[in-house]
This record gives sequence, C-alpha cells and structure tokens, in this order.
Amino acid sequence: MSDSDDGRSADAGQETDREAVELLSYEHARDELVALVQRLERGGMTLEESIACWERGEALADRCEALLDQAQRRIAEVHARRAATTGAGPDLRDGPDGRDRLDDDMSSAG
Repeated sequence: MSDSDDGRSADAGQETDREAVELLSYEHARDELVALVQRLERGGMTLEESIACWERGEALADRCEALLDQAQRRIAEVHARRAATTGAGPDLRDGPDGRDRLDDDMSSAG
C-alpha cells in the first residue's frame, strides 16, 4: 500500500466520522465532547491519538454549535409567528431582575 493510499483512506475515514457526528443529538455530542476534553486533560496519549481526539472534539463542538443555532432560530420563528398572529411581541412582564412586573404592580397598589 502506498502513502497516497493511506492518505485517501484517512481522508475517507475523517469524512465518515464527520458524517456520523452530524447524526448525533445535542446531548450525545456534548457528553462525548466533555469526555474527550477530560481524556485530553489526563494526557498519556500519543501525538496521533491526541490529534485524533482534538479533531473529533472540533467536529463535536461544531455539531453542538449548529444545533444550538438551529434551536435559537426555531425560538425566533415561534416568537415571530406569535407576534404576527396576535400582534404581541415577546412576554415583557418579567423585569430585568427576573421578577414579574405584574406582581410588583399589585403589591405597590395595596
């Protein structure tokens, strides 16, 4: 087997690995990423093993970020649909301190 064959096999393996990461749920990708970080922090791996872990970690982090972005877009779409159908924006009852403004109004009225 030539060096070029090894390179192509490694590239194909990385693509397959990245495709597999794309199928993971957020929770699974996050948990695996945490485990990889712990493994890297413990050390004791060869350089090649460390690089492979790092590459897998990058793919897992990308997956987590993509899923969080997707969730954020979905929430924004729900708010936009709600505003379009009811004319209401986001629920602004909560003040900046997280307390319900209506409760504050009620207590100061009494």
